[in-house]
Amino acid sequence: MGLRVLLVYPEMPPTYWSMRYALPFIGKKAVFPPLGLLTVAALLPEGTEVSLVDLNVTPLTDAALAAADLVFISAMIVQKESMARVVRRCNALGKPVVAGGPYPTSCHDQIEGVAHFVLNEAEVTLPQFLQDYAKGEAKPLYASAEKPDLTRSPAPRFDLVRRKDYAEMALQFSRGCPFDCEFCDIIELFGRRPRTKTPAQFLHELELLHREGWRGPLFLVDDNFIGNRREVKALLAELIPWQRAHHHPFAFFTEASLDLASDEPLMDQMVQAGFNMVFLGIETPDLCALKAAGKQQNLRADLLASVRTIQRKGMEVCGGFIVGFDSDRGDIFERQARFIQEAAIPTAMVGLLTALPRTRLHRRLAAEGRLTGDSGGGNNTHDLRLNFLPKMEPRKLVDGYKRLLAELYQPDRYFDRCLRLLKTLKPHRATRRKLHAMELRAFVRSLLVQTFSRYGWAYWRFLVKGFFARPLMVPETVTLAVKGHHYFKITRSLLELERFKASLQELARTFEARLQAARAQDVPQRLPQHLAELRSARDRVLAQMQARYRRLPQDFRAYADDAVTAFRAGLDERLARIAGEAPIPIS
Repeated sequence: MGLRVLLVYPEMPPTYWSMRYALPFIGKKAVFPPLGLLTVAALLPEGTEVSLVDLNVTPLTDAALAAADLVFISAMIVQKESMARVVRRCNALGKPVVAGGPYPTSCHDQIEGVAHFVLNEAEVTLPQFLQDYAKGEAKPLYASAEKPDLTRSPAPRFDLVRRKDYAEMALQFSRGCPFDCEFCDIIELFGRRPRTKTPAQFLHELELLHREGWRGPLFLVDDNFIGNRREVKALLAELIPWQRAHHHPFAFFTEASLDLASDEPLMDQMVQAGFNMVFLGIETPDLCALKAAGKQQNLRADLLASVRTIQRKGMEVCGGFIVGFDSDRGDIFERQARFIQEAAIPTAMVGLLTALPRTRLHRRLAAEGRLTGDSGGGNNTHDLRLNFLPKMEPRKLVDGYKRLLAELYQPDRYFDRCLRLLKTLKPHRATRRKLHAMELRAFVRSLLVQTFSRYGWAYWRFLVKGFFARPLMVPETVTLAVKGHHYFKITRSLLELERFKASLQELARTFEARLQAARAQDVPQRLPQHLAELRSARDRVLAQMQARYRRLPQDFRAYADDAVTAFRAGLDERLARIAGEAPIPIS
């Protein structure tokens, strides 16, 4: 019997990227499958029994773990809690864990319970591990600075996932980015010399997908698709006729740098090949922050004009934005909101600056003594704990960030950006969304759910205006509306979570005032009679806290668990101090 390997992809928590609340509209469980693990599966030796469990679409059973010789896990930082739970289960069942991917590569020294770390790029380190494992000599750590030629990368094992579970598919053409942004870990992981697959290699993977029956949106996961323009243009020259010959089965979207707007022939090629969306790292309209962060490519262009140029070519622009740079002043939140609104960017992914491990930012802040807490970072759109000391007062930064999110995803503001986008986009026939059963299902569910939501009037105003403004873009209009449902729910849940955390602080202050009043009573002789009352007061406060906790959206309760644990411990510690002054113990 050959080696039995179970690949496990940890759960993605609810984030703006996860689309968790939009997926039910189209009957899907996750956005796209774990491309990294599918590629790892293809690197395993012939004869290996391989199975995959994506926790975003199916639960992990003890039976699946029991049947495996090795459990492979790949994760991003945002998935670290889910990964930790999986590792603990494997440890309890005596199953050795092999971990790789972005999070283990950056933070393996912070992760417990893993038998073997296979880090960096699997094309290099995985064969070394497998060779040693076969000889019974596997080491705890495999790492390499080598940046392999991507022609060595095999076609992913698409057969391991079920097409019906996912809204989109994913492929990779290149790794690496030529730029040197201070806060970015991509260049640390994959280098500054973009490496690419060959056009024939990429088209072969497309053929495999096509034969498996995949159609529709396809995400090219490259961190900067246009990093090597010569190779990209060579790919597009072959992709355009392939799409035409196959009647445009795929609509592509990807990540790129803002200087895409300066290359009109490249934009034309992308649109003809079927690209209808691109994510840009815009970061901030503040030129001082861009300069300090090394974002030179954004300094050489008019940000707003660049966005509009790309939109007019027929590609929706999604944007990444950051607050918390050293040069940010109190007006940065209003400036960000104004820019995003004027640029008609519906999907604006705004995050607090995070010092990711191994980045230039992390090294600089460490040298300045400004790092705090977990250097691994985290979910900077939900866990609003900074891992460094910003120049702006931290409370002011976090409060401003929450105001910014609330404004951006206020329904009227969001739908206004969507309508502006629809009026600006000039979709090519190759990029216009097609009306299929999935789109019709989404529209029907959208009508049923969003009509009767708290933003129903704003929703209907947008639909009517959108249908009249661009009658040939009904699928795009419905898609934007459904995404809005997800963004509104995420934002509302995040703000409820933060209000809950603030209420814990207020409850703690109220309880502390009661304790101080008790301490002020006639000293030790009379203190014991107050302990029973104080215990009752503590229990009432805990009951209030628990009631508020239950009112939190269920998906967000885990984000409050640390705060709840600290709150309980704080009450007990305060009460214990009072009890220590009394002649009787406290229960």
